Amino acid sequence: MALISIEDLAELDDEQLDDDITDNSEPMDDEEQERLYAHWQAVGSTHQVSVPQEMRGPIQEMTRRNQQQEQVPFATISQHEKLGEVAYEERVYPPGKWACITKGEELYEQSISMGFMKLMRYICKENSAGRYLGMTIPILNEIHMLEDGNGFVKDIVTAYYLPAEFQDNPPEPTDPDITIGHRDTLRVVTRVFFGTTTEETIMRQINLLWELLGNTDTLHRDVYMVAVYENPGVSCRRNEIWFIRRDS
Repeated sequence: MALISIEDLAELDDEQLDDDITDNSEPMDDEEQERLYAHWQAVGSTHQVSVPQEMRGPIQEMTRRNQQQEQVPFATISQHEKLGEVAYEERVYPPGKWACITKGEELYEQSISMGFMKLMRYICKENSAGRYLGMTIPILNEIHMLEDGNGFVKDIVTAYYLPAEFQDNPPEPTDPDITIGHRDTLRVVTRVFFGTTTEETIMRQINLLWELLGNTDTLHRDVYMVAVYENPGVSCRRNEIWFIRRDS
């Protein structure tokens, strides 16, 4: 489905491209817009999705406002080190309202890409307020495991936390696939990892964190979350795997 391949951008310097498209708050000229769209197309091709023309506006809007990000509120409960580095930590996230969409494509990366593009359009004015709402991080992808524990259920929930300004009165999405819902307090054990997120890389992170934690029945094994802190245009993205604490 890709409209442009990675090879088509081989002549571009990746680091220069990333700098160009993330640090400029001024309106883009036509050449910059084309380079940015081509970059997202190339990233999309690695996820086996095509970035439609109607995403040009949201991509430009979110790129220009890249430095204006609001952190989803949380409190750190504890940190656990291994060899002098934080191996994992436990946090609690307060209740709040999230915009959510569920996608069930053939591949995990297709589901999260399609879901996030729809959320981008909601954030970038396709809402009842008719305005840019503001980006919050992380974006969450909720994964449910197959009964045998060896893979994911195809339906993936992608969730965007409403900025503080809109928590009491969230703008309604124009896209009927997006719903606004309230999530209760969430207590999680988290571990950072970097790079792309596929079913294979996420399963590796799940298994690694279980090795660090050992046997415990206080955490869910049938549902996990992947927290994403950077947009798909960033080559080495910061992510976290979240294990969810059972209600006591």
